[in-house]
Amino acid sequence: MKTAVIGSGSWGTALAQTLQDNGQDVIVYGVDDREIRDINENHKNSKYFGDIQLNPGLRATTDINAVRDADVVVLAVPSIAIEPIVREVDAILEKPAVFVNVAKGFHPVTNERLSDVIRHSVRPEHLSSVVSLIGPSHAEEVVIRQLTTIDAVSQNEEDAKLVQNLFSNGYLRIYTGTDEVGSELGAAIKNVMAIASGILSGLGYQDNTRAALITRGLQEMIRYGTHFGGKEQTFMGLTGVGDLIVTCTSPHSRNFQAGYQIGRENDVKNFLENNTKTVEGVRTAKIVHRVAQEEGIDMPICEEIYQILYEGKEPSLCASDLMVRQLKKEFPDA
Repeated sequence: MKTAVIGSGSWGTALAQTLQDNGQDVIVYGVDDREIRDINENHKNSKYFGDIQLNPGLRATTDINAVRDADVVVLAVPSIAIEPIVREVDAILEKPAVFVNVAKGFHPVTNERLSDVIRHSVRPEHLSSVVSLIGPSHAEEVVIRQLTTIDAVSQNEEDAKLVQNLFSNGYLRIYTGTDEVGSELGAAIKNVMAIASGILSGLGYQDNTRAALITRGLQEMIRYGTHFGGKEQTFMGLTGVGDLIVTCTSPHSRNFQAGYQIGRENDVKNFLENNTKTVEGVRTAKIVHRVAQEEGIDMPICEEIYQILYEGKEPSLCASDLMVRQLKKEFPDA
């Protein structure tokens, strides 16, 4: 079985190495010649991992035709690039493939979940199924083989098990799930919460505040996800509270880092003018704001992050405004 990993960034490289460690037939496709040469010649991806040595058997290429005969296509690219790269892959595939998505977010125009974007972008004769490989994980830790657990979520249980067996080993344990809606919405919205957590840390708030943010943020994720058919139980698992904890507490998280810069400066302007990294929570905040307004879903934390990012509200004011909202029960239906 051949796997092609699309994307030579941090997560694509870490997952490809996992497959190489497992003795799988895997190749990484990327567009940056320097990254590809670094992997092939130096057994490193210095841009993302410094001097960390990769499995010397890992191969990479800039030739998209490497995916032509793939059985599994792993999409390790930002959410904004999912549709165009899937259409490019679809044009050269010779047989049905399992598409494995590891991005967390929404289509930048239609706001669709990424699994739906993939299904709409590939011809049925080239699509076995879509599997989302998501959960609490940082590439920086997986690449050095730190113990990690994530989910393979799909409407097709057999292909979810296939991906589970493909990637699982002594340091990466994969669980399977079928709640595509809940898992993808939870994994996307937690990025907004991670920006909020970074902002609070940048403003100087500590453990009590972060615990409150994570707990109340989880309630917003549940409220939003179950509104669209996700199962509440899903948010108690790896793609819910697990992913929320790791992104809200780790400096590895780009969303946390972005929030920290915004909070430290108590202003969003410098971040928006100078950021060059993919920070999925920024686009997600805009989408969640619009949908929550249309659907009447109460999302106070997400709303404050939207106001910081898109309306220029001072971060310190958002923190205080959340605290003086109308008092209420923690669980209104209890």
